[in-house]
Amino acid sequence: MTITAKPEIHLEIRDDGVAVIRIDRPEAKNALNLKIRRELADIFHRLSGISDVRAIVLTGGPDIFVAGADIGEMANATPVEMIQRKVEQLWGAIASCPVAIVAAVNGFALGGGCELAMHCDIIVAGRSARFAQPEVKVGVMPGAGGTQRLIRAVGKFQAMRMALTGCMVGAEEGLRIGLVSEVVDDAQTIDRAMEIAVDIACMPPMAVRQIKEVMLAGADLPLESALMLERKAFQLLFDTKDQKEGAAAFMEKRRPQFTGF
Repeated sequence: MTITAKPEIHLEIRDDGVAVIRIDRPEAKNALNLKIRRELADIFHRLSGISDVRAIVLTGGPDIFVAGADIGEMANATPVEMIQRKVEQLWGAIASCPVAIVAAVNGFALGGGCELAMHCDIIVAGRSARFAQPEVKVGVMPGAGGTQRLIRAVGKFQAMRMALTGCMVGAEEGLRIGLVSEVVDDAQTIDRAMEIAVDIACMPPMAVRQIKEVMLAGADLPLESALMLERKAFQLLFDTKDQKEGAAAFMEKRRPQFTGF
């Protein structure tokens, strides 16, 4: 089933449990204006409530993922105007999505585009992919996680280098420093992201959601608290039918049939 959510964002919900979101604003290099941000938030809110959606692929065009924020929209904005936009709530719809999200990145993922990719759980990068947080070059700083998510992903020294200089990081370097999950040829980026998403969609949904929730929440907790959170989630999964089915299939040497319960 294909649904065109808005003219500049396309949503496809497939029969295999994978939803594909594609940003399509080539005339502006897929820049994130307020309209696009609101549409993305709306889509992620909706997908979060559809139980049949078990994984999401987020992508841009074949040559550009997202080239950043729409600078023209904010060039003359006042602090009060920026506060009133409540953009953090729009980003929050993606950050709080319980479904596993795979980013497929070709070309530029700059500023808000890099931040958008980092909101995902897995990043598949084509060899042309270029990541950067260049906000310092226009007198501001990353404002949607580009300092906090980046430092958690690649560590202090690489994050500082990227944020303070605005330098670009290619796909292979991104893999080396921990910014991306895999690097493939550009022509294979979407296909590889889809393969991963389909693999996730075949797994027991409650286990997938618990793994994502615990890993994200636990990363900011002291180790003992994070281990307790992990342990409780692990124990609760023994009340699901999918856990019983998974164990039975393993013992019987057959393929499990997960139902999401």
